[in-house]
Amino acid sequence: MSKVHDMRAIGVSFLLCAGLFMATPAGAEQPLSRTDKVLWTICTITLHDHATEKVLDECFARLREIDSRMSTNVPGSLLDAVAAQAGKSPVRVTDDVMFVARKALSMAGISDGLFDPTVGPLMKVWKMEGENPEVPRQADIDAARKLVNWRDVVLDESAKTIFLRRPSMHLDFGALVKGYAADEVVRILFERGVKSAIVDLGGDIYAMGSSPAKALWRIGVQNPESERGAVLGIVRVTNEAVVTSGVYEHYFIKDGKRYHHIMDTRTGYPVDNGLTSVTVVAPKSVDADGFGLLLFCEGTEEGLKLGERLGLGVIMVDMQRRVFVTSQVQRYFSLTNPDFTLENEVSHVPEATPSSMAP
Repeated sequence: MSKVHDMRAIGVSFLLCAGLFMATPAGAEQPLSRTDKVLWTICTITLHDHATEKVLDECFARLREIDSRMSTNVPGSLLDAVAAQAGKSPVRVTDDVMFVARKALSMAGISDGLFDPTVGPLMKVWKMEGENPEVPRQADIDAARKLVNWRDVVLDESAKTIFLRRPSMHLDFGALVKGYAADEVVRILFERGVKSAIVDLGGDIYAMGSSPAKALWRIGVQNPESERGAVLGIVRVTNEAVVTSGVYEHYFIKDGKRYHHIMDTRTGYPVDNGLTSVTVVAPKSVDADGFGLLLFCEGTEEGLKLGERLGLGVIMVDMQRRVFVTSQVQRYFSLTNPDFTLENEVSHVPEATPSSMAP
């Protein structure tokens, strides 16, 4: 008997501090917030200045546009069109789809295919979104794996086309699309003069500017063993994304074994390397989103090395409740849950005044 869990929006949590969800300081604008289901998850945008419904309208219209083009759950998307012509002919796509495709292939190259945007056939075989998921037959896994190869994706920049060399291939931008969408919302907000906001796309959070209390935003890193809202530590950020990938997000349990949504393209099965979650802090949400998955697949040792080399803030948690961090995260991460142990020393620094750097 299988047990299905869908906990998409529990990667990171807001904390009742740094002005977040607290009384608005005297003289400050009242926050304006909107929540809607888009990108197959619950999205909330909260504005703390220049707060108008018109700005929120524009943001959610852009989210729906991205969803219609890149979602694997929306029939008739551009990714569906590319898949329909796989092995036949290139398909012209929009600039945003080309951008995400370039980013995906770049990450595939960095990881030598551990991150692979052609994982679509494998995800379809596993059917993580179904009501009664089952472990696929080995023959079906083997057949799907043969269709997973990022080197068979051909981008023509001048013609703005994507071509999949073999029939039945399918792109899956699930590891990047929420991150890209968050960056697009931040771009719109910045262009409209907004300087303080929280963008929460199903747990992918971008903390824009400073809090109403003129302090760094305090974002809780989810405890991967608990329900939403239970945190293991805090990051203090401004103009940065905080995104977590973990085995608790989409999974089912069959015969006592957990099968989650992060696939190992080498085996065709979910990644099994002892990690339970990886949180990435980065200036761009698309990078935090994609590298979170990539580093999870790399594992603790190689993931930390790559995170250091790329200059990313990385927080890794394993099944023994051990927490590993890169040096870049030391200035703004605090471990708060005594059930977890920090395996490399972190210098605790006092809160600083956020920079005025634009996103």
